[in-house]
Amino acid sequence: MQIAKVRGNVVSTQKEPSLRGAKLLLLQLVDEEGNPLPKYEVAADNVGAGVDEWVLVSCGSAARIVQGNEQRPLDAVVVAIIDSVRLEDRLIYSKKDQYR
Repeated sequence: MQIAKVRGNVVSTQKEPSLRGAKLLLLQLVDEEGNPLPKYEVAADNVGAGVDEWVLVSCGSAARIVQGNEQRPLDAVVVAIIDSVRLEDRLIYSKKDQYR
């Protein structure tokens, strides 16, 4: 899994039939210090994440293991909304502090 920040939504009116109803998000990956990386990923959202939230994204064949995605052509899926990230004794991210 990787940590990413939700940057926006991806809307597609014409798509593979199995993707109908799937919410797609544009994610920007972040490094271990919380800095944005120049790498983006489009992922299906199974947890109701919103713009600017930090999420855990599962990529590759692991994305299709998530219940309901077994027959979908997915390479990435958001599996969690992050509340906080700590690295050793430092707080890297806190959802609670983000909105202060």
